[in-house]
Amino acid sequence: MPATRIPKLEDFDHLLPSLHVSLTFPEVPETTTAILILFHGLGDSEAPFATFAKTLNLPGVLAISVRGVSPLPPVLLGLSDSDPARPTNHFHWGDDLTLSPSTGDLDPDPGFSAAERLVLEKLIRETLIGKCGWETNDILLFGFGQGGSLALGLSSRIRQSERVVDISEESKVTGTAFKGAVSIGGPLPASMIPSLSARQKSRTPALICHGRSSESLNEDAVDVLKKEFSDMREVKWKKNDDSMPKNRDEMLPIMQFFAERLRGW
Repeated sequence: MPATRIPKLEDFDHLLPSLHVSLTFPEVPETTTAILILFHGLGDSEAPFATFAKTLNLPGVLAISVRGVSPLPPVLLGLSDSDPARPTNHFHWGDDLTLSPSTGDLDPDPGFSAAERLVLEKLIRETLIGKCGWETNDILLFGFGQGGSLALGLSSRIRQSERVVDISEESKVTGTAFKGAVSIGGPLPASMIPSLSARQKSRTPALICHGRSSESLNEDAVDVLKKEFSDMREVKWKKNDDSMPKNRDEMLPIMQFFAERLRGW
């Protein structure tokens, strides 16, 4: 394991063109003690979430906003495709674009194997851990919609990481859990739940936020999360939808969660 150092932009060059990231450093980069990885929602890009990271301004936190692994045709978002030659600003995290037979909408669980390989294996394990010396318990995840599902899915998948025998018990734990994960309106994808029947619950502390009339995070979806995570907290906003937080009351529980996790392991 290399000595821990603050990542540089060039550390991520090898991920191109498969994965694009935007870095937001704390005001004094040398104070970095944790990393926040942000995943946008269906049809968005990393740019607005880089702005969101600057607004958060978490002390001592390097924010990495990641672009979805596949482009999304604008027509699927109800947008005109007036210039097909122009690079798209719309991306998604799924392996495929399939329609749900029950609703006719895009399937909320299209499979996330490509995103898992690029984000968990290449970005986190190969770059942040292998190259820069960080641990999984230094890393927070935040996602909106489909990006929230990815954040929860990665937190679910990492619990089955291979364990090295000749290391301390504490080191075993840090390799199988993140510092925390926040999902805005995104459920845990069934495709990212380990198939082992005797599996342990994920030890990554998770926070889900959603509106009163959420279809994605309904009672059944919340029950699945309680079954799969040992520390799962739920915030039900006064508004009906699962849009991004727009005021202090909606943002407060997220900031409280971040503050607690930044104080913890």
